[in-house]
Amino acid sequence: MPSQATLLKADELGRIEIIECDGVRMIRRDIGAARWWARAFARRAAAREARALAKLAGVDGVPTLLGWDGRELLRSYMAGRPMQQAQPRDRTYYRDALRLLGTLHRRGIVHNDLAKEPNWLVREDGSPAVVDFQLAWTRGRRGPLFRLLAREDLRHLLKHKRTYCPDALSTRQRAILSTPAPHSRLWRATGKRLYKLIARRVFGYWDNEGKGRVRD
Repeated sequence: MPSQATLLKADELGRIEIIECDGVRMIRRDIGAARWWARAFARRAAAREARALAKLAGVDGVPTLLGWDGRELLRSYMAGRPMQQAQPRDRTYYRDALRLLGTLHRRGIVHNDLAKEPNWLVREDGSPAVVDFQLAWTRGRRGPLFRLLAREDLRHLLKHKRTYCPDALSTRQRAILSTPAPHSRLWRATGKRLYKLIARRVFGYWDNEGKGRVRD
C-alpha cells in the first residue's frame, strides 16, 4: 500500500496520483474512479498506454511501465516541469527532443498527442521527456498511415520550438510547419470545434494546458 498519495488530476476518466511505496515515487492512473459511462474508454486508453510503454522499455525520456491490471496503471515518476511552465528556450532541448521522437518512431510508436505542452517535460537536467501515451499508435506497422501520423508528431514538436526557440528552426523545419497533413487540415476545418466543446463542457479542459478539473 502507498504511504502517501498526491492528486494530480481527477475527471470523468479517473484519477491520476503521485504515490510513494517503500520510498519510491510513481504515478498511478486509477480507472476504477472513472464515471461509469466513460470507464470502457478509459480502460482502452490505459491499455494502449501500457502497450506503448512496454514497447518503449529502456528508452531514456519515457516513463517505465510498472504495472497494469485492467484497473490501475503504474508507471515511474519523472521529475521535471511541463513545457508550458518551463518554457524551454535552449536549442539543445529541441535537438534532444527530436532524437527522442525518432527513437519512439523507430520502436513503432506514434504518440498522437504531442500538441499538448503538458505531455512534454523539461527534466531537472534540462533534457526532454514525453508522457501520456493514451492515444498512442502501438500497432508497430510502419506503413503510409504510420508515416503520416509520425510526421504530425514531428510537426507538433516543431510548433513548440517555434513558440519558445524560433531562431533555431531550420529551413526544412519551417517548410514542415507550413504543410500540415491533409487529415490535420480536415480536422481543423470540421471536428476541432466540436472536440473543444466536449473537452471543455464534459472534461473541464481549457487551452493547451490540458489539466482538466478536479471533480468531487
